[in-house]
Amino acid sequence: MKSFPIFCLAVLQLSWLSVNAQESPAPAASTSKPSPALAQASEHDGAHDFDFLIGDWKAHVRRLPDRLVGSTTWVEYDGISNHKKLLDSNANFEQFEVDSPKAHLHIKAQTLRMYNPESHQWSIYLVDLDNGTIELPPVIGQFTGNRGEFYNQQAWKGRAVLVRYLWLNISPKSARMEQSFSPDGGKTWETNWICELRR
Repeated sequence: MKSFPIFCLAVLQLSWLSVNAQESPAPAASTSKPSPALAQASEHDGAHDFDFLIGDWKAHVRRLPDRLVGSTTWVEYDGISNHKKLLDSNANFEQFEVDSPKAHLHIKAQTLRMYNPESHQWSIYLVDLDNGTIELPPVIGQFTGNRGEFYNQQAWKGRAVLVRYLWLNISPKSARMEQSFSPDGGKTWETNWICELRR
């Protein structure tokens, strides 16, 4: 009976990462468009696509606090990103904590990732355990080769924006996650969060 409440708590924890843990210096707006792979689920069984993340990492984050206004002022953070599987399933849970001593800023977040074997896609939820909230809708997508693309739509300061997560440069010792916003339906993207992981 104890495992079910713990799993529910973990699910709730995942949704908070996207908005509260997304601030990093990234490249200027790009002109890439969402991958057609997201339009229809692939036949690839991606149940183990996030297995590379399991374990403990050192995290370096660059965050762009002022978004979609042409800002080039980034804040840098360092800390940890630790991942574990849940209940011997394909789901995994992240505990993330970084600090920016110069800016006197601290980010603590949790992320829950769950795989749907029918759609062959992952749902990524940001969870705020302190406030008991989970961010909805999740960011949804999949991996094609060594690249993961995940999307949703959110409100940012009263504007509807597309949100994209990219997982890149994946190896046993390193990985990179970028978050970008698009205010024009995916025609252009501004990266606002870059997390580089190292073992």
